[in-house]
Amino acid sequence: MTKDPELYYTKQGIAYARICVAVSRGFRNSLGEQQADFIYCVVWRKSAENVSEYCQKGSLVGITGRIHTSNYDNEQGERRYRTEVVVERITFLERKREGASQ
Repeated sequence: MTKDPELYYTKQGIAYARICVAVSRGFRNSLGEQQADFIYCVVWRKSAENVSEYCQKGSLVGITGRIHTSNYDNEQGERRYRTEVVVERITFLERKREGASQ
């Protein structure tokens, strides 16, 4: 994960968390640098609360989900699009680190 999870609740009290994961492209560029894609994801319900409690920036996770694209109008009236993975299953690939906030 590239940053700490951000936990929110809908008006109906349903938990969701926004996370970002880096996925290696498996090759290096012409300068020899490792390439990665940064994938934004949304996790729902109890899984969202769990990811918020047990994961932090740098945590390794495995994700299965589906791609979802939505749109909205920003404050300037411009149409914006957001593509993210709606997480159907998340696996924590390591234990919570020592000294991690509770």
